[in-house]
Amino acid sequence: MSDRPQQDTTASVTVVVPTRNNIRTIEACLRSVVEQTHPDVELVVVDNHSTDGTPEVARRLADRVITAGPERSAQRNTGIEAARGEWVLWLDSDMILPPRTIALALETAEATGATGIALPERTIGEGFWTACRALERECYLDDPWLHNPRLVRRDYLLGEGAFHTDMSGPEDADLRMKMRASGAGIELAPIIIDHDEGRLTVSDVTSKRYYYGRSIPAFAREHEGAVGQQGRAVLRAYVRNHRRLLQDPAHAAGMVALRAMEAGGYALGARRGRKDRAAS
Repeated sequence: MSDRPQQDTTASVTVVVPTRNNIRTIEACLRSVVEQTHPDVELVVVDNHSTDGTPEVARRLADRVITAGPERSAQRNTGIEAARGEWVLWLDSDMILPPRTIALALETAEATGATGIALPERTIGEGFWTACRALERECYLDDPWLHNPRLVRRDYLLGEGAFHTDMSGPEDADLRMKMRASGAGIELAPIIIDHDEGRLTVSDVTSKRYYYGRSIPAFAREHEGAVGQQGRAVLRAYVRNHRRLLQDPAHAAGMVALRAMEAGGYALGARRGRKDRAAS
């Protein structure tokens, strides 16, 4: 007889969506939650003082809208504390769930005894750089180590699994590493969710990575050697998928350029993060 904890596919789930000024994508995101086949889903939006109509859309579709900030990690923690579900699933407000996502994620948890379930993503949108990002994500779809959990038991998140509020960007990887270190299992659900990145530009990519990079010093302090380990795992994913990349050389070359620009943005952001910490 298995000693795995028994899960319940009729369990209650709260979906937490932190957002700020995402009027372009917020309605599609929230509708995809409302249209889930799982019967017991609560939808909580945590809005960081949006000024573009995002809160009005959220109030039409969500069970609750909470105004809170200052960053994504704090917004997620606020939503988790307010959640009524046994499980919490968090989404960025530019993500779209297929209708059976939650049902399949809970079935995976029941079958494996996992504490957290990862949902592989694919990029959708327009333009050359968005296509390069989409090709990159295809290289990760079959790699469990590179996927961060997205559906986790609420009691775990209320304890040691709370999101690190000094991080904005690496907080998902931080949670994954904390879970693995504590023996809390993470499994991949057999579903792919859409991440609507619109029309990416070089400026978008580098500025976002600079912003995320400011949290890298905090991440590195929590997980010694993890930054290099993550980089090596990404390179191995590219090697495993070399045939896929060779079939699309133009976007593969763009992907390499995009990653180089991101690395530069991360490095500059990390330098700024270290300066900020020293100054404080």
